[in-house]
Amino acid sequence: MVLGKVVHYSVDAILFSAFLAGVKRSTGLTLKTEKIESPDIRSALDKYLNVGEWVMDQSIAIMSTTGYFERKR
Repeated sequence: MVLGKVVHYSVDAILFSAFLAGVKRSTGLTLKTEKIESPDIRSALDKYLNVGEWVMDQSIAIMSTTGYFERKR
């Protein structure tokens, strides 16, 4: 039961990180991690945000190879 909650919260955190990556790409808005004084927390947050960027990149790569999506500009 506890493992299920850990997995659930982990997936939620990854999805939120991917959401923040999408906001960054579409609007240019991002968190000001340089304002965080603790270098350990700043590093952890940067890694967390990079996970979202990676998830977004992988999702776009997968979607662009299927016939279910098309790119409109």
